This record gives sequence, structure tokens and C-alpha cells, in this order.
Amino acid sequence: MCAAFVPAIVMPALDEERTVGGVVRACKAQWPESAVIVVSDGSTDATAARAAAAGAVVLALPCRLGVGPAVQAGLQKAVELGYSVVVRMDSDGQHLPSQIGALLARMEETGADFVSGSRFMAGARFEEGSTTARRLGNRVLAKVLSAVCKTRITDPTSGMWCVRGDLLRLFAGRYPSEYPEPEAIALLRRQGYSMAEAPIVVKPRAAGTSSIKPLALPYFTMRVGLALLADRVRPVDRRFARGAGPKPEIPLAEEDAPAGGRRTL
Repeated sequence: MCAAFVPAIVMPALDEERTVGGVVRACKAQWPESAVIVVSDGSTDATAARAAAAGAVVLALPCRLGVGPAVQAGLQKAVELGYSVVVRMDSDGQHLPSQIGALLARMEETGADFVSGSRFMAGARFEEGSTTARRLGNRVLAKVLSAVCKTRITDPTSGMWCVRGDLLRLFAGRYPSEYPEPEAIALLRRQGYSMAEAPIVVKPRAAGTSSIKPLALPYFTMRVGLALLADRVRPVDRRFARGAGPKPEIPLAEEDAPAGGRRTL
């Protein structure tokens, strides 16, 4: 892998003290030149301490903000550290550091700005016992997102992906919060960026439970579908469109600004 594709690795974590240390150590062993950034999303256990002890750069949010804002905070830190490529993965043991190379290889092969790890492509392996309702919801959402983005998408809620360049800087300043994975794909396509998928191996969750409960799946699928359809009428922000030349500075939240000035990327 070329040096330009040495990534930062961003992991949101909520009460993952049982798994986060092992995941960080595995990432550091396989990607020793990469910064591993763990964003503890208001965790009430020892998540932040275990991640720091394993060698991660830790951002401890004072309260729970949700996956989207936690990922955005990690992307901001990666840009601050000078990385131009970031891999996002979970801290619960489902995502394997050994699969990062597949995402980066696909990015290098296709030239895509964003590569999502798919659990449902040929060659993928998804070992968690997924319910019929969950699989059906993913299929429906994949069809809606594919129609909105005018490209085939097999896994609209994958939590393992990589991003680079101008799109990384855009996501660091503006990353969806409510339904982050599918809305991020819709955003990047609207702004003219390219994406690809790569098959990955996903292990059973080592601890904890999914934030999407089975009974909430129909509601989640309907809400995300409506949000994606509404996204079609939003105008392109020409300032941050792909190929628009030098990007203007993206202001961060006021609370992140240093004394005496507003912080920007």
C-alpha cells in the first residue's frame, strides 16, 4: 500500500470497556504508523481509560451525542493530525483491522473518494445472526439509497468505511447526525464525489447490543427512506462540490473554538 494511503483509524465508542482495548491493540499491531482515534461518546464506564492504555488518541465527549457527532469529532481530530485518509470502524469487535487493507486497496483501484465495507457483496462474510426483519430492512433501504444515488449500493448501514481528500474535510465539518451512514452516502453523491464498495468479513459482536432494535427496524427504515427522498430536493453546495477548486474553511462548533477566535479546518 502506498504511503499516501496510511490512514488514521476512527472509532466511536459508547460503554465498550470490554472490547475497545483489544480492538485498539489489534489496529496498532497491524497499522503501526496509523493514529487510532477513539471517541468515547459520553461513556459511563472505563472505555476512555482502556482505549488510552492501549495506545489510542482519546476524545472523551462529556455527554452522549450519538454516532454521527462522535464520528465527526474523530474526523476533525484526524485532519488536525495531518491525515488525508481515514478509516472508520466500530470498537465492539465486529470490524477487523485485517479488513482495512481491502478498503484501501479498493480505493486505490477505483480512485473513489469513499469506500464502504459491504457485508452483503459476493466474497463478504457476515457471521452475526441477523434476523429476517433486519435483512429485509437493509434490502429496502439499499434499494431506496441506490435509486437516490443512481448507483448500486448493497449495504447502506455499514459502519466500516474509508474516506479521503476533500470529502474527508467536508465530512469533518458537515457529517450527518441522525442517520449518518446512508445520509453520508447521499450527501457525497449529491456533491459529486465518487464511492465504491468492498466485501468485508464482519464478526459477531463481542459485547453489547445494536443501537437499532428489531421492533424499531420498520420505523427506522421508513424514516431513513423519507430522509433520503427529501435529500433529492436539496441543492448542491457549490463551495464543497467535487472539483470546485480550493475549498473554503469549514467552521467548527463554537465550543471547539480556542479563546480569542473561531477554529476552522
